[in-house]
Amino acid sequence: MNNLAKQLNADISEENSEVYALLSNLGRSMYYPKGILSQSAEASKKATRYNATVGIATEGNEPMHFQHIQKNLDAYAPKDIYPYAPPAGKPALRQAWKDKLMKENPSLKGKSFGLPIVTNALTHGLSIAADLFVNEGDTLIIPDKFWGNYNLTFTVRRGGKIDTFALFNEENKFNVAAFKECLMAQKEKGKAIVLLNFPNNPTGYTPHAAEVAGIVTALEAAAEAGINLVVLLDDAYYGLFYEDSVTESIFGQLIGLHPRILPVKIDGATKENYVWGLRVGFITYGVESPAIAHALEQKTMGLIRATISSGSHLSQTVILESLQSSEFEAEKQVKHDILEKRANKVKAVLTKEKYKAYWSVYPFNSGYFMCLKLNGVNAEELRVHLLDKYGVGTIATTATDLRIAFSSVEEEDIEGLFDCIYQGMKDLTGKTE
Repeated sequence: MNNLAKQLNADISEENSEVYALLSNLGRSMYYPKGILSQSAEASKKATRYNATVGIATEGNEPMHFQHIQKNLDAYAPKDIYPYAPPAGKPALRQAWKDKLMKENPSLKGKSFGLPIVTNALTHGLSIAADLFVNEGDTLIIPDKFWGNYNLTFTVRRGGKIDTFALFNEENKFNVAAFKECLMAQKEKGKAIVLLNFPNNPTGYTPHAAEVAGIVTALEAAAEAGINLVVLLDDAYYGLFYEDSVTESIFGQLIGLHPRILPVKIDGATKENYVWGLRVGFITYGVESPAIAHALEQKTMGLIRATISSGSHLSQTVILESLQSSEFEAEKQVKHDILEKRANKVKAVLTKEKYKAYWSVYPFNSGYFMCLKLNGVNAEELRVHLLDKYGVGTIATTATDLRIAFSSVEEEDIEGLFDCIYQGMKDLTGKTE
């Protein structure tokens, strides 16, 4: 093992041996090398005469570039577009995102945590977490309603084992009892990775304050029972809350909760700020120890260096200037209100009596999606039928569940969408009423 990795491991272990125990074999081996990038970073501060370190071309004291590209990007200076961004991301963007987290999450007040590290959006952040913490055979605890890409990220890539619990109880609330039972089943292993995603994809559900209190209590009880826990908060759809759910991430409540609990927030501009193709996300470690925060940052930078080297500089510049814009908050509220109206329209349409024989509706109060539980028809069969006969696209997430992205359907088209689904169900069941 490299001496730099050994030192980072020692720094973590000396501060909190439980956090060190959570690291995967790859996570323990990872470090950020003192190579070209670190030497170039040092030179950028001290090389006042000549800087022959950076692996880019320059011309006239700025990055060399094509004018036919620059003419379409004249709002941005070449220095904020063409050079490599630092592996951890533009420092100003990292600080701006942390400031945003502090503003939007009151539970973070007075708490210390790491500076967000820029990722190539949410999937990359999840992949980094998987690399750092998941060994073959480790358990990933998630609800039974989950984003299918978790399979590739945590099981196919890293050999983890998914253990699900029922998301909803009989009262259609977050199933705290099932969650706690799933946690306690890991006592013999002594380690688990927990992944919570609110607003949930695919159901569009965010728990209420009492449910969140139950989640936090269950995690603390598991830690007290001797289980080391990495708690990943996939906050991809953060901020899109439409009813009386909690309106902040659970992340803040987990920082400092127990030495055996390491909260990790994975979020980004992707869905929150409607910039899916710009691929800017963040991973933030909820550790109060500066030494552990630094060590985890160095290991994360090593993973980034080993995979993508660094993220898009242009995308980071665009997001930074957006966050700093005087128009940001007002525009964000406008888009939120559009999605909220669509969600409310879906709820109103789904009260139609004629639908009740064909499906039930999972609770939803946030995000981009909602889910139907179909009665007597296979979801994949219905999906294909709707596409072929009616030109309607939906997602079959299980044999019984059909996901609807109301985020991509205009409000005036929502009733027609569900009438098509209703007609498709009638076609496949042979009912005529």
